[in-house]
Amino acid sequence: MHWVPVAALSDNYIWLVADDEGNAFVVDPGEAAPVEAALAERGWTLRAILLTHHHNDHIGGVSDLVRNHDVEVYASGDPRIQPKNQIVGDGDVITLDAPKATFKVMAVPGHTLTHIAYTGEGFLFCGDTLFSVGCGRLFEGTPEQMLASLDRFADLPPETLVCCAHEYTAANIRFALTVDPDNAELRRRSDEVARLRAEGKPSVPSRLADECASNPFLRVDSKAIARWVNAQGQDHATRTERFGALRRAKDTFTA
Repeated sequence: MHWVPVAALSDNYIWLVADDEGNAFVVDPGEAAPVEAALAERGWTLRAILLTHHHNDHIGGVSDLVRNHDVEVYASGDPRIQPKNQIVGDGDVITLDAPKATFKVMAVPGHTLTHIAYTGEGFLFCGDTLFSVGCGRLFEGTPEQMLASLDRFADLPPETLVCCAHEYTAANIRFALTVDPDNAELRRRSDEVARLRAEGKPSVPSRLADECASNPFLRVDSKAIARWVNAQGQDHATRTERFGALRRAKDTFTA
């Protein structure tokens, strides 16, 4: 598989993946024009569209792409997502003929109630649920739901490539260092991301193993995060309360 994160809007990534014959699928096309340009540049043919949730920066380009290409559009049953012709839900398996690929659908509520993710072929297309060194805001779901969704991701193979939908990594690292400053893996990731961004390269995808070692939202059971939560005045917090404290702090973080 050949993959490319296509930059779109202000900080989105649209994931475009193709086989050796140039058969491609796209994940969360918030804009059509960057996808069309990437396809034309590489001589690829779009065969399928996979959607994670209803926000316009993830589906805004679907209608134009459907008009220009013969594609199947996979999405949850959320009526806010249109157009689509293949409704999928938790535990469903998608088998694409071209490019030949199989993905399992995961229901991962939190950012939105109907958010789904796709995992397979070594990839995790997680939309706005998991970011590199961060996670999505809770627009519709609860801390309990989001933590359960992240727990499901953490159980995937460690070499899985986390293909998130935004270039938020540097900002996420700045926050993470305030809650987990002694984390050597986080500092390594900070140096790596600074180098990549200075070279004009995306900071993603990341490996799931690296996320589990550096992402505070995947480390709510660690002693470091427990100490930070205790320092905020929440003694004996449950893991859900620790996650909630992290998310609230990130929501107001400005440095």
